[in-house]
Amino acid sequence: MIGMTSVPADAEVLTIGELSERSGVPASALRFYERQGLISSERTSGNQRRYNRATLRRVAFIRASQRVGVPLADIGGVLAMLEGAAPTREFWVQASSCWSDILDARIKQLQRMRDLFTECIGCGCLSFEQCELINPGDKLGRNGSGAPRLMPGRAGRLPDGDEDVVVAHLPDRCDTAEASGM
Repeated sequence: MIGMTSVPADAEVLTIGELSERSGVPASALRFYERQGLISSERTSGNQRRYNRATLRRVAFIRASQRVGVPLADIGGVLAMLEGAAPTREFWVQASSCWSDILDARIKQLQRMRDLFTECIGCGCLSFEQCELINPGDKLGRNGSGAPRLMPGRAGRLPDGDEDVVVAHLPDRCDTAEASGM
């Protein structure tokens, strides 16, 4: 980057610019993560942020989790169990197993959305209210407004007898800390 100095790999404390450079995450996102309690910093006498080197691993964990679709609230819940420490490989494995139900539900929901959109586009009407192929007689209208087949957490049965896709959420406390000895 222009105007930035190279950060020694063994630096124990990083400025926000250095953390951004090393992690590839914009400083604005790092400030957002800090406001959300996902990472923390110390302040200098001039009120500048200084991050512990372990924050690099926390940021990597946040970004990897986000890429697979895990909500920030769930990421924060798991990171809270680390009490400021950097995630270890064992921790990543445990977090992954905790989130497998969430990810499986998300995959199922995305597959359903793909299939429904394919059917709808094939029909050409693009209306869940009027479409006789997907929603004969507007049976989905019983579930209220919106697109209940595509919206997570909506109760009820679909006209074809399938259960609605319900997106799972991470439990209040995953056994990650216990299983990894944290």
